[in-house]
Amino acid sequence: MAAEVESMFFTGREKPWHGLGTMVENAPDSREALIVAGLGWNVVQKPVFTQDGIKVKGYYANVRDYDGSVLEIVTSRYKVVQNREAFAFTDGLLGEGVRYETAGSLMGGKKTWVLAKLPEKYIIQGEQVMPYLVFSNTHDGSGAIKIAMTPVRVVCNNTLNLALDSASRIWSVHHTGDIAAKMEDTKETIYRAEEYMSGLGKAFDTLSKKKLTDAAVKEYVSLLLPVADDASETVEKNVLRQREDIMLRYKYAPDLRDIPGNSYRFVNAVADFATHSRPLRETRNYRETLFNKTMEGNPVTDKAFKIVMAA
Repeated sequence: MAAEVESMFFTGREKPWHGLGTMVENAPDSREALIVAGLGWNVVQKPVFTQDGIKVKGYYANVRDYDGSVLEIVTSRYKVVQNREAFAFTDGLLGEGVRYETAGSLMGGKKTWVLAKLPEKYIIQGEQVMPYLVFSNTHDGSGAIKIAMTPVRVVCNNTLNLALDSASRIWSVHHTGDIAAKMEDTKETIYRAEEYMSGLGKAFDTLSKKKLTDAAVKEYVSLLLPVADDASETVEKNVLRQREDIMLRYKYAPDLRDIPGNSYRFVNAVADFATHSRPLRETRNYRETLFNKTMEGNPVTDKAFKIVMAA
């Protein structure tokens, strides 16, 4: 099993992460999802002691109840949000009938996530774009609870989670203070999600009106993937290979053939590259890193978007 993924389930015929996880035929509800994702455990906070038996004030160990593993030492200000609470929040946000597409645990339970499809369907530039909601949580104090919008272009399964100036895509809640009240405040996320999808539609409408020549696309790709003056021959060769990859996707990707030569086509070609291309150097957990970009956004796609918007 890869270094990062501990347990997960997924729906669909194609197995992500080289077949890791349990495949289910249909998206389950929260009760089923909690079980098949391997998330049916709790985090218990226990006091910390020195070797001499002296209690360390102001610190606790976040311990997983079913196997006793210590996820991390945290301060007394840290408030635990259990896995079941993540599902309960998403259930409450999306309403009755919500179904989960994937969920799981990373790094031995230190990070967990759930992903659900939003009920609304959007048609942007004549194509179906499905919005997904990702709820990411950490049990080791390394980050906040995050709720993020991740739109997916259905025809090619490319993520289009762009950073827009006009609307937010990620909302965070820190593990301190009144967590229940903070979580309640984030329930307006569903309305913010609609604002984001509206902003995405307007941005793509703008891009579709920006016509591009092949020479302009080549210039944009060079700006996107520059070669440093002091780059080694190997590095330069690798960058040029990546540039060619994007150019080929722009020109010949089946899902882009009916889209005119414009900035919208270019951004989608880069999104295809960012979503599906294999890295030049394949690490043990590169697919897990790619999944994390579902939440955080992909810097390559964001950079391409900024380049064409500024032109």
